[in-house]
Amino acid sequence: GNSYWISSCLILSRVEASTKPGVIQLVMTLQLGEIAPDFTVDSTEGTLSFHEWLGDSWAVLFSHPADYTPVCTTELGAFAKRKSEFDKRGVKLIGVSVDPLESHTGWAKDIEATQGTDLNYPLIADEDQVVAELYGMIHPKADPKVTVRTVFIIDPSKKIRLMLTYPPSTGRNIDEIVRVIDSLQLTDAHKVATPVNWQTGEDVIIAPSVSNEEAKERFPEGWDEKTPYLRVVRQPK
Repeated sequence: GNSYWISSCLILSRVEASTKPGVIQLVMTLQLGEIAPDFTVDSTEGTLSFHEWLGDSWAVLFSHPADYTPVCTTELGAFAKRKSEFDKRGVKLIGVSVDPLESHTGWAKDIEATQGTDLNYPLIADEDQVVAELYGMIHPKADPKVTVRTVFIIDPSKKIRLMLTYPPSTGRNIDEIVRVIDSLQLTDAHKVATPVNWQTGEDVIIAPSVSNEEAKERFPEGWDEKTPYLRVVRQPK
């Protein structure tokens, strides 16, 4: 009947071509709130187990299509230049592509020469595409051989808090990645949400789950009630 047909379509929609020729596999899409898959891999800073390396820190795990390519060179250099901003937020950086370790090591010299900075965070050599497949980083209809530009923000409990995917021709906006981290850390600590285009220090919104009675205790200086569900308040310290 119709229910069988719908169920079959839903199941088939989760089956995609593997990155290996002639192989069909079931690909489960990661979702926000799920535990980031663990893995053990070689990197430019030695062999690492992801969850152990993460410890009790936040992390930005990001993939790039290929070494020795122009957009990726600017991205990895920019992340390296701004590493101190991530450090002060308790965030570790880690990159990944399906290139071999020798390629990463050689390319790091180009990054230093052209971007004016050392590669100061680990870069995973995912030749066997283990990480790429765990995190759905290879999109066959975009390019079956390389990872797209994905970003995963992962919190200290190992949960995925944000996922972004960019096309190969578009470099990432690191300001936005930092902005989201600031929002996540603020809203984890206080019962607020951040509005459109919010930047650190700007007004925020009292979470709808907070009653006015509770809000008076949490925000004794008061708030601007645009509507009963839109209550604007100064950013908590």
